[in-house]
Amino acid sequence: MDNYQIADNFTLLSKLMDIYGENSFKSKSYSAAAFAIEKSPVQLSEIPKENIASIKGIGTSSAQKIIELLETGQLKSLNDIIFMTPPGVVEMLNIKGLGPKKIHTIWKEMEIESIGELLYACKENRLKLYKGFGEKTQQNVIEIIGFYLNNKGSHLYAGIENIVPQIEEHLLNSFAGKRVLLTGNFKRQLPTIDELEFVIEANEETIEKIMLGQEGFSLKERREDCIIYNNSLGLDVKIYWTGEKDFIHKYIVTSSSAAFSEALFSITDRENIKDEIACFTSAKLPFIPAPMREDPALINLLSAGLLPEVIQLDDIKGIIHCHSNWSDGSNTVEEMALAAMERGMEYLVISDHSKSAFYAQGLFEEKIIAQHQYVDELNKKLHPFKIFKSIESDILNDGSLDYSNEVLATFDLVIASVHSNLKMSKEKAMTRLLKAIENPFTTILGHMTGRLLLSREGYPVDHEIIIDACAANNVVIELNASPSRLDMDWKYIQYALQKNVLISIDPDAHSIDALDYNKYGVLVAQKALLPKERNLSSFDLVQFEEYLKQRKARS
Repeated sequence: MDNYQIADNFTLLSKLMDIYGENSFKSKSYSAAAFAIEKSPVQLSEIPKENIASIKGIGTSSAQKIIELLETGQLKSLNDIIFMTPPGVVEMLNIKGLGPKKIHTIWKEMEIESIGELLYACKENRLKLYKGFGEKTQQNVIEIIGFYLNNKGSHLYAGIENIVPQIEEHLLNSFAGKRVLLTGNFKRQLPTIDELEFVIEANEETIEKIMLGQEGFSLKERREDCIIYNNSLGLDVKIYWTGEKDFIHKYIVTSSSAAFSEALFSITDRENIKDEIACFTSAKLPFIPAPMREDPALINLLSAGLLPEVIQLDDIKGIIHCHSNWSDGSNTVEEMALAAMERGMEYLVISDHSKSAFYAQGLFEEKIIAQHQYVDELNKKLHPFKIFKSIESDILNDGSLDYSNEVLATFDLVIASVHSNLKMSKEKAMTRLLKAIENPFTTILGHMTGRLLLSREGYPVDHEIIIDACAANNVVIELNASPSRLDMDWKYIQYALQKNVLISIDPDAHSIDALDYNKYGVLVAQKALLPKERNLSSFDLVQFEEYLKQRKARS
C-alpha cells in the first residue's frame, strides 16, 4: 500500500467522523496525518515501523493505524464507521461543495440518505430552509449532482429526453442511405435508461469503420450482436448490426419485452417482414406501439377485437397535486393557476404540505384558514377556472392523518402520503397505509411506495392488498408523474382497473415548469393501457366537481 492510498484512508476516516459529529480533535489529527503522509518523500512501507510515529504530523495513534494498514491492508475503525453509514451518505462526499458538516445536516436533520434523494429535495426547495444552505448553494448542488449522475451510467427517462434527438440525428447522418431506428428501453418509455440503443442495417465491419474516430464516440465494448460506445453526452450508445432480412425482426425484439416479442413471432412470418406495420399485419393485428409491447396478453385482447383506447396527454383536464410558496413550492397559488390555464387546464388542486412536514414549511391550522380565504378570492377573479382546496396530508407513524377530522373536512379533497420514517418493514408499511386508506377523508393515496428512481427503492408493500383496500374505501391511487417517482408502478395499474379503482395522473409540481410532468405520467399509463375514463385528472371541471360531491356524501 503506497502513501496516497494510506492518506486516502485517513482522509475518509476524518471526514466520516466529522459527519457523525465525533471528537473534532481526533478527526483533525487524522486529517493532519493524511496531509503529512501524502507529502512524505519516502514511502511509509520502507520506513521501520518503530520510526513512523516520529514523523512530523503523525502521532502515536495515527502511527498504529498506519502499521495496521501496512500489515492488513485494512483499517478496522474505518470499516466500522463505513458499515454504520448508508452508502449514499458516503457517496455525498463526492459532491463538490458538500463538506462533512453539511452532509451531517442533510443526513441527520433532513433524513436524506442518497444523492438522488438530495437532488429531489433541492428541486422541492427543501435545502435552502436549513442553516448553512441558501438559494445559491442549493442551485450549485443541483448542477453538481446533475453532472455527477450523468457520469454514472443510469439516467431517468426525462433526464436524457433532450439529448436523444442529437445522437439520433448524428447516426442518421453518419449512416445515410441505411436504415437506422431508435430502439431499446428509451423507445419502450421505461422510467430509467442505462444506454441508448439503435438498430442499423449494416454489418459489423461497416459500423466499426464508420464509427471509428467519430467525434464524441469512443469504443467501449464488443458483443456478439452489437457494439457499445461511450458518448461525450454521458450516455452509452449500443448499436445492433443486422442485414436487410432480419432488420425489422431485430428492431421488434429490442423494442419489446422478451415475452411480448416471443408471443408475437409465434404467430408472425418473420421471413417476409418489410416494415414494422407489416409485422403486425402478418399476425392479423392492429399496429402496437413500442411502449405498449410489454404484456403478451395484449395480443389476445387485440385478436378478440378488444383494442383499448389509451389515454393521451391532451386528455388531462386538470392539475391535481401541486405545491405553492405557502409550503415548499416556488410560485404563488395564482401563478400556478395562471400557468395551468395557459396549458388549457380547467382546474387546479393546490395541495401544500401538512404541518408535520416541518422541512417543507407545512401548513398549521391558521395558515389553512388564510389560504382558503385567499383561494376563494382567486376563484372569483379567475372564474370559470377553479382552484380546489386540498392538502398533502402526512400519513403519521400510526397511520393517522396530520389533522383532526374537523380540519380535514374543510378541504375539497385530501391526498394522503408518507414522507417520514421511510425505513419500514412490509408489515409496518402495510399497517400504516391501510389505516390511512380507511380514513374517510382520504381521497387520493399519494406516491404509494415513496420510491425515488435510481435513488431510493421505497418501502415494501403488497400492491394487490393496497389496491383492494382502495377499492373497498373508494380511494383513488395516484400515479405520481414526477420523473423521479412514477409511483405507482405501471405494472400494477391493470389490477387496479380490474378492481374498478380510479388512477390519478398528478405532477406533484413544486414549480410552474413541473406542471409539465404530467407528460411522463401519461407515458407510463400508456404502458398499462389506462383509458382516460379511469383517470381522475381527465375528468372535466363539471365531472370533477360531481365526483367530489358524491365522494363527500359517501364519506
